[in-house]
Amino acid sequence: MERFSVIVSGFDRYEGVDVNPSREVPEALESQGLRFGSKDETNPTTELDADLDAAVGFDCAIDIHSVLLPVSFTKAWPTLKAGIDRYRPDIVIATGLKHAARGIALERCATNLMDAARPDADNVEPRKIPIVEDGPAAYWTRLPLRSILEDFSTHGIPATLSSDAGTYVCNSLFYHLLNWTSHQAKVLSGFVSFPLVNEHGDNLYGLPLEQQIAAGRDVVKETLRYYREPAARDVVIV
Repeated sequence: MERFSVIVSGFDRYEGVDVNPSREVPEALESQGLRFGSKDETNPTTELDADLDAAVGFDCAIDIHSVLLPVSFTKAWPTLKAGIDRYRPDIVIATGLKHAARGIALERCATNLMDAARPDADNVEPRKIPIVEDGPAAYWTRLPLRSILEDFSTHGIPATLSSDAGTYVCNSLFYHLLNWTSHQAKVLSGFVSFPLVNEHGDNLYGLPLEQQIAAGRDVVKETLRYYREPAARDVVIV
């Protein structure tokens, strides 16, 4: 059986946010896991797992590692890189929070710019400076956004494509991640922004936490399938 290593990172506490999906979703994916193909009496395959197995179409084992990051321009990427060095992932999915989002936002592009409108956790507030001196102006995501969106639609998960991850810590981390990925032979990586947790099911901002966890599963599943069998139709940028 093939074995894959996946990192799903999230951020530590956001000011004014009681339930942070960027922390809760990665931790749930790590604790609940994703099992394909074989059953284990100590961790039975669920109906969702069977659906995943059928959709991916092959038998494999996947180790999901949650890495918690500080909301810090200087510390977020080194913390994630330490996790990368430890777990040697095939796939890295970084996540963050978008307060005003109504659904899941799949980030298409990381730009080489830090321009903070507020201080980070270290009280640092960089203004209009590059993330990597002399680095490319931008990098495109390595995630199969089209197939992820199709999976979201099948499972009734509201989602959208986002042009970029802003100019705060999320974008800085995303840029560092894609800059690192560009030098790897076969690693897929990208960034997903979660909305606020809203358990009321109304039309205001946010989604229930369980629906966001399900979205995280879909992102992992479709990225893993694309990793095994890459196809141009799975990728959408514009």
